[in-house]
Amino acid sequence: MKKVAVLAANGKSGSLITKEALKQGYDVTAFVRKGVNADAKTIIKDIFELESADLYGFDYIIDAFAQWQDLDLHLKHIQHLAKILKDSKAKLIVVGGAGSLYMDKEHKIRLMDTADFPKEYLGVARATAEVLDFLREQRDFKWLYISPAAMFDYEGELGEYELIGEEFKTNSKGESRISYKTYSKALIDNAFKDEFVFKRISFIQK
Repeated sequence: MKKVAVLAANGKSGSLITKEALKQGYDVTAFVRKGVNADAKTIIKDIFELESADLYGFDYIIDAFAQWQDLDLHLKHIQHLAKILKDSKAKLIVVGGAGSLYMDKEHKIRLMDTADFPKEYLGVARATAEVLDFLREQRDFKWLYISPAAMFDYEGELGEYELIGEEFKTNSKGESRISYKTYSKALIDNAFKDEFVFKRISFIQK
C-alpha cells in the first residue's frame, strides 16, 4: 500500500484530499499545525518545523499549503520543503493556483496578466506562481504542480472533470471552474502516475 502524507491536512483542500486518498485505499498520514484530523493518522507539526526524517518513507507528499495574509510564506515554505526533500524518493505534489495558467500557445501571457483578472486575487496568484517558477528549477526530487480552474468552488458538488495542461481552457459552458471535491478526486486519480513529474497539470469540471 502506497504511503501518502498530506501537509496542511485540515485546510479546505487538504481535508478533502485526505478523505479522497483514504477512500481510494491509500495509507494516509495527515500533517497539521494544530488540532487533529478526524479521518487519518495525525502528526501535529508546523510545515516550517518539518525535517527530512518526518517525511521519510512516504511515497507521495501532497502539499496543500494555503496562505492569504503573509504571501511571502508561499515561496518560503516550498523552499523549505525542497531543502528537506533533497534526494528523497518521494514525489511532492503541490496544490497550486490558476493565475499562472497560460493564455497563449507561446506561454508568454498568464491568466493573472490579463486586464480582467480580479485585483483582489492578484497577490496570491503571484505568490503561487513564484512557487511554480521555483519548482521548475528543481531536479533533486520529483514534483508535480496542479492548478485548479479559475473558479475554485468550495461549495460545488462532485462532478466529471477534464485533465488539461499548462494552458487555460473552459468547459462546454464557457466556464473555467472546478469544485474542491472534484479537484480532490482528480488529484488522487492522476497525481501518482509516473508520467506526471517535473510538470504542471490542471483540471476543469465538465
